[in-house]
Amino acid sequence: MTRSATPKMTLGDLAERLGARLVGDAGREVSGLATLNAAEPGQVAFLANRAYLKDLPGTRAAAVLLHPQHAESCPVDRLELDNPYLGYAAASRLFDPLVGREPAGIHPSAVVDPTATLGARVEIGPLAVVEAGACLGDDVIVGPGSVVGADTTIGAESRLHANVTVYHGVVIGRRAVLHSGCVVGGDGFGFAHDGSRWHKIAQLGGVVLGDDVEVGSCSSIDRGALGDTLIGNDVKIDSQVQIAHNVQIGEHSALAGCVGIAGSTKVGRHCMLGGGVGLAGHLTLCDGVQVTGMSLVTNSIHEPGVYSSGTGAMSNAQWRKNAVRFKHLDDMAKRLARLEKGRGA
Repeated sequence: MTRSATPKMTLGDLAERLGARLVGDAGREVSGLATLNAAEPGQVAFLANRAYLKDLPGTRAAAVLLHPQHAESCPVDRLELDNPYLGYAAASRLFDPLVGREPAGIHPSAVVDPTATLGARVEIGPLAVVEAGACLGDDVIVGPGSVVGADTTIGAESRLHANVTVYHGVVIGRRAVLHSGCVVGGDGFGFAHDGSRWHKIAQLGGVVLGDDVEVGSCSSIDRGALGDTLIGNDVKIDSQVQIAHNVQIGEHSALAGCVGIAGSTKVGRHCMLGGGVGLAGHLTLCDGVQVTGMSLVTNSIHEPGVYSSGTGAMSNAQWRKNAVRFKHLDDMAKRLARLEKGRGA
């Protein structure tokens, strides 16, 4: 994949594309983004967190994306937005050097089954494999070493980075992004025990990813045992996440790194799971649930809100004392109840 030069544009063009109010030279040319501290005179910086307000007066950027309330502290041209972080997100796509480049076509070392269907401007990198009956929409990119399994469908403008594996019979929507090392459609963890050994249960379902889904590197989404594992539109999945068979995740939810979800659990729409969160199997989380990092959820959640479990780090000496006391917690609670009862509380 040939990497193009970083795009250039004027501040006037950038303001128009972001819907920002420009205070400064509309003809000034800029060619990238950087932090307030690191920005050079030809770059745009942004201020979205008050913690970095101290860096604003000394910035060398050509212009700064910021909220109007910080305008007077800005020593350079500015692009005013009510949501500067959202503006930064949009600007990052405009300056992405991989956007707008010419597709490289099908590499001679790629293996594409003659029964596969390829849309217009499809790119297939070196040593990639597209198996029988697969269907790739327009502008799909399959990176080097990636595998698209038999009868899998990938929607238009989706991208598989290098060394992605998509098993057979998977459906991926439009504009999906799958990062290196992720696996979609591997077998779920299904085994039956006869008292002495395990017997594999064939995983006969598939995986369906909606539009605008992003899956981080080295994450796994298992295929269903019978029905499909379902990932809704605009779901964002970080790296090293495990999603077991027949899990359902509602639209616009986000899962941070190292989340693990056991089989047949349903996560609602607009949910957020912090890093290292674990969900037991066969649970339901309603819409609008946020679970903070390293929490373990063992029961269904039926009311939206923020949920946490576990304790924060402390010195080992303090933790050892608390661990000993925890073993006596039930006895202490019963003694307290007897004391309150004796006092007529």
